[in-house]
Amino acid sequence: MSATTAPTETTGIQAAPGVTLNVTESAAGEIKKFMAGEEGLPETAGLRVRVVPGGCSGFQYSLNIEEESRQGDYVLDEKGVRLFLDMFSAQYLNGVEIDYVTGVMASGFTFKNPNATGSCGCGSSFTA
Repeated sequence: MSATTAPTETTGIQAAPGVTLNVTESAAGEIKKFMAGEEGLPETAGLRVRVVPGGCSGFQYSLNIEEESRQGDYVLDEKGVRLFLDMFSAQYLNGVEIDYVTGVMASGFTFKNPNATGSCGCGSSFTA
């Protein structure tokens, strides 16, 4: 279960009532390793997890390191990783599990989305 950051008027950070994202230990380790390799990131930095239009199924996932949250973001802390979710994306990401898998053919982040009604063969896009 995710802990949320309390809202503050000066930063625009909102608690995420009822919104959960599960980051596996493997994914959290990869995110932390990547962030540690980025020089000059402030303590406010985190991983923006978004859903954007595109992909062969309608929506695709987007992961980006950002220096701070934006006005109106939900901010979650999952296994020591700060996550930023915009309000649009949060509705599609609630209950999603982010994992990092290593295989012979490829390695990368995977998403298990209980909200998806369909997905593409490669698993990088979905239908809601």
